[in-house]
Amino acid sequence: MKNTLFVVIVIIVILVLVSIGAYNRLISLDENTDTAWAQVETVLQRRYDLIPNLVNTVKGYAAHESRLFEEITRLRSQWGEAKTTDEKAQTATQMESALARLMVVVENYPELKANQNFMALQDELAGTENRIAVERRRFNEVVRDYNMAVRRFPANLFARAFGFDAKKNYFEAVEDAAKAPSVEF
Repeated sequence: MKNTLFVVIVIIVILVLVSIGAYNRLISLDENTDTAWAQVETVLQRRYDLIPNLVNTVKGYAAHESRLFEEITRLRSQWGEAKTTDEKAQTATQMESALARLMVVVENYPELKANQNFMALQDELAGTENRIAVERRRFNEVVRDYNMAVRRFPANLFARAFGFDAKKNYFEAVEDAAKAPSVEF
């Protein structure tokens, strides 16, 4: 009888320890997704801060491209007002498209391309875009790891019990991202 009681207690202790470990792992992975998204927002904010300088520099050379400048300004404001991760991700993707079109405009102004201020801004923006790509990739990897942990057995039993759901907010390119931007004069 004592042996049976001892075995039952050992099994209960093992189950409690496994539950604690699974719960803590899920908490860590969930926090990692929030941290990764915060890093994406940091580099998006950097781009958001660089855009007015870039646009003002280009405006002096290409005043007739007002629609493009208005779109970039609108998207910058839209990103600043976005509340959800999905809204920010969608606006950031649209901003990339508009900035690509702006760079096409720049190609038609050789004197602008030679301007030191513009070159410095363009380098900063290119570096920022690379950082955004890296952080998006990291975010997607962290979300993937979290989703796999939440869906795999036996962790999925604990995930359901503790209210952890799979996150479905991977960064995805918009359909038009594969097309080259076109600028008409």
